[in-house]
Amino acid sequence: MPGTIQQAAVLAWRDGRICMVTSRSGRRWVIPKGQIEAHQSPKDAALAEAWEEAGLLGRVEPEPLGRFRYEKNEMIHEVAVYRMTVTTERAEWPEKNQRRREWVPAAEAIARIEEDELREIVAKLVASETTTVDV
Repeated sequence: MPGTIQQAAVLAWRDGRICMVTSRSGRRWVIPKGQIEAHQSPKDAALAEAWEEAGLLGRVEPEPLGRFRYEKNEMIHEVAVYRMTVTTERAEWPEKNQRRREWVPAAEAIARIEEDELREIVAKLVASETTTVDV
């Protein structure tokens, strides 16, 4: 859609937990995300946001887990969400003084997320990671 702002986000998953950060205002819990710059691929943007907002380094999957849309300042934002395997978690990062980082159980992350479509993306990841055995 013309006029839609393209963004990329990271869903960092580790041991049944998801890394969440506070929004700059501190009022909401979100996953690291931001605008895709002209010189970046969506994957590169996702990695950059993980570092800038949460101090995470690692690898993202080649394809997004899904996409969601939201409206902010009368603009539509479309976000590609990439799963991240975290290899390093730094104590210091660019936006540490603006955000808090927290690893939360998947069910709690789903409860904190305000966007319905993003909640569905997280729920699908959780379902794919959870193996149940029928006896």
